Amino acid sequence: MIKSSQVTAFHQHCLAQPDWPENEAALPAGEHKVWEWILANHRYNSLLWAEEDLARRRAVPDSDIAANKRAIDGFNQARNDAAERIDEEILVGLGNVDRSPTARQHSETAGMMVDRLSIMSLKIRAMGAQADRVEAGPEHREACRLKLERLREQCADLAACLDDLLEDMAAGRRYFKIYRQFKMYNDPTLNPFLYGSKA
Repeated sequence: MIKSSQVTAFHQHCLAQPDWPENEAALPAGEHKVWEWILANHRYNSLLWAEEDLARRRAVPDSDIAANKRAIDGFNQARNDAAERIDEEILVGLGNVDRSPTARQHSETAGMMVDRLSIMSLKIRAMGAQADRVEAGPEHREACRLKLERLREQCADLAACLDDLLEDMAAGRRYFKIYRQFKMYNDPTLNPFLYGSKA
């Protein structure tokens, strides 16, 4: 079973690679298949983060921003798909756990929590860069340093909650259901502006 410390360390390892996220980082040796999807989720989140920054540009043609927005849609879909696969692999890894009659359902899946840890790692890296940005001035750096401390606290709290959930699931005290995200905006059969344009 995965541990949050492994997940956060892996996220940081990926971000430290010079060619990330264009090229995938190496998976932990001999690890469970879930790591393939943790890697994919983190990579898509990283690509999504970069596209979100690019989409805020002002001094470029609108066609460039439209291309960014389309890329964002694709990466967001892939990121959610990977989070669902994380859930599937975790449930397979747990096997047939005897669920207690008093077991409580958890509203958020483990895959969603891993996804949030990935995003937290990106926020921490970006805020750390701002806290070290000398040309921005001391007030900016101090404000970002305080935000960085808060982000690290949030990440640690979320990691502890993930470990608690997985421990409780292994003991049959808690469970989650995989709820498919059904991203309708990407589906040409569900988005009225896509299927309507064919009429």
